[in-house]
Amino acid sequence: MCGIVGYIGKRDVAPLLLEGLQRLEYRGYDSAGIVVTSPKAAGLKMVKAKGRVRDLEAKVPARFKGTTGIAHTRWATHGAPSDVNAHPHLDAENKVAVVHNGIIDNASDLRRKLEADGVEFLSETDTEVLVHLIARSQAEKLEDKVRETLRLIEGTYGIAVLHADFPDRIVVARNGSPVVLGIGEKEMFVASDIAALVTHTRQIVTLDDGEMATLKADDFRTYTTEGTRTTAEPTTVEWEAASYDMGGHDTYMHKEIHEQADAVDRVLRGRIDDRFSTVHLGGLNLDAREARRIRRVKILGCGTSYHAGMIGAQMIEELARIPADAEPASEFRYRNAVVDPDTLYIAVSQSGETYDVLAAVQELKRKGARVLGIVNVVGSAIAREADGGIYVHAGPEVCVVSTKCFTNTTVAFALLALHLGRTRDLSVRDGKRIIEGLRKLPEQIAEIMKQEEEIEKLAKHYADARSMLFIGRVRGYPVAREASLKLKEVSYIHAEAYPASELKHGPLALIEPALPTVAIVPDDDLLEKNRAAMEEIKARSGKILAVAHQEQEKADQTIVVPKNEDELDPILMGIPLQLLAYHTALALGRDIDKPRNLAKSVTVE
Repeated sequence: MCGIVGYIGKRDVAPLLLEGLQRLEYRGYDSAGIVVTSPKAAGLKMVKAKGRVRDLEAKVPARFKGTTGIAHTRWATHGAPSDVNAHPHLDAENKVAVVHNGIIDNASDLRRKLEADGVEFLSETDTEVLVHLIARSQAEKLEDKVRETLRLIEGTYGIAVLHADFPDRIVVARNGSPVVLGIGEKEMFVASDIAALVTHTRQIVTLDDGEMATLKADDFRTYTTEGTRTTAEPTTVEWEAASYDMGGHDTYMHKEIHEQADAVDRVLRGRIDDRFSTVHLGGLNLDAREARRIRRVKILGCGTSYHAGMIGAQMIEELARIPADAEPASEFRYRNAVVDPDTLYIAVSQSGETYDVLAAVQELKRKGARVLGIVNVVGSAIAREADGGIYVHAGPEVCVVSTKCFTNTTVAFALLALHLGRTRDLSVRDGKRIIEGLRKLPEQIAEIMKQEEEIEKLAKHYADARSMLFIGRVRGYPVAREASLKLKEVSYIHAEAYPASELKHGPLALIEPALPTVAIVPDDDLLEKNRAAMEEIKARSGKILAVAHQEQEKADQTIVVPKNEDELDPILMGIPLQLLAYHTALALGRDIDKPRNLAKSVTVE
């Protein structure tokens, strides 16, 4: 993986492809490359570079003309970042070029067979196998060459293929890694993410797994890997190009943290039903009788989405009184879990393409489970595979680390918990109470943002720490987990999160003045328990930063957060810790929008 861009039409292709790659930089990558051709060109021209897109752009010669091309940003899986391992990859005769997201599981076996036939490999990548197989195919049509090759492949892929003998087309295919077509006026685009397309078109077609497409300047057609034609109707993307601009902020992360008040307003808009003290979630495809038959809820996600699911599970248990828990999708897939027909499964993914989550959904569907999706991207794979779901309407999230999508996902879970609760035993009074709390959220988020200057000072104070401990209890524990992850992701400071109740069962051995603790201390029925945990830390000379609804005597510093309903407090308590992670990373000079070793949308296992 990570980013694919392609174009066929009449315009000079190199600037278009480079612009598209720049719009995909947020996904995380370590090298980039571009290959171009045209009906009048003699063969393919390619440039590749380790590093950023700007490094690639500096290497592109002035006379690098073409009207058809494909380009790629790579996040290393097979082989270290280098010019040679960067995509695109070419065959020995420079006739076939391939860019590829995903992993070819049987690449080693195929490589050995090709080497035994005299093929010389230049790179360490699994992708180069595809190039040589396509080049050696005896099929007459490019589509058939690609189809023959894909029959030999085990694994995941989103690919785009150019062939010097077929300069009038690009052939693309998808299995587990996103491929999106952009429909223009006598020109066609392809990308792994709509971010690369919205400058030029908002008419898109998203390929399904097992689907291929041929793009020509004035036409496209889709078909299965077996050759059967499929019907693809373009849809209109709701996001505009301006949504991907920084809007006067220095980083996308800073912009997206500050967009949260408006983002939460969007996820609430049109969904609240005051008459019955509930919410409208038409996309669930779940009527009241079906909702009442649910006996358990299992939430599946990865990383930040998993943490949002932990908060969601608590809300569902509290408001709907349905047993609920969250689990990493990557673990669920492999433990041969019992799939219960009375369990509602919820898949959570910002991109809607996270491979581990998508694979879990597909396995659950195979076993007859009901699956809902909570995603941010309309038309994404999980949205299409699920029986129904909720779009979180956070808008494009460009920074690799998730902030506004996390917050909007937790709000979406609050809506779902309220909906399930009101179909069961949650009273009208409690329904009104939760709705009033939800309506307060945008204003309270804006209130938190006013503390940024003070949080920045705290971040500079703690930026020298080599490690930090985050603690919380019940509602506060998922907040601690997510805050710990944010700090790790963006600042590279080691951080751990523990339930506050577990301190005396081991972690107290770590407490010393050099290890700061961030304590999540909501003003709820566990307030005194959380204060007792802080007492234990202070007794051992530990430093404490509290996130609470009032100043905490035992803390060295306190970030005071507006009080909402107890069930909704976790939504707000993580937001100042996003700012803390951001300003810590800023103080340390980190690459905030593109942290090392990370990718935005994890479409490989």
